[in-house]
Amino acid sequence: MRRAYVILAGLMVLAVVAQFYFAAVGAFAKPQDDRSFALHLMGGVMIIPMLSLLATLVAALARAPGKLIGLTALPLGLIAVQVLITEAGKGLGASSDDHTTPAALVFLGLHAIVGLAIMAVVGITMRGARTFAAASRTAAAPSA
Repeated sequence: MRRAYVILAGLMVLAVVAQFYFAAVGAFAKPQDDRSFALHLMGGVMIIPMLSLLATLVAALARAPGKLIGLTALPLGLIAVQVLITEAGKGLGASSDDHTTPAALVFLGLHAIVGLAIMAVVGITMRGARTFAAASRTAAAPSA
């Protein structure tokens, strides 16, 4: 079960790295429209939350420490913040017709900052998952 947790934590890291790639693809696409960010949107609202939920469940079943379980679930909350930032940006004047207000741009810039926070969280989660799995191997190893 601990090995499955490490694998899921690793998949979360890969999914978040892919998110940055897909954001860049969307940002540099010509012509740019909402379809430019389709892969970024799918990863953010489907893949990462699904992996986070599954990894949290596996961490709990593996009896990981509570802090590690909470850390594994944290990307879900941060994804919700990402959605709120995007929606608030639209409310402040972000539009698809190439006219975005300065206030919307300032607020939407937070999307990248929270993305970095998600990257940090999944990286720390990966390290914690590996440490947790390694601790079980050393505890199970016969002593000489």
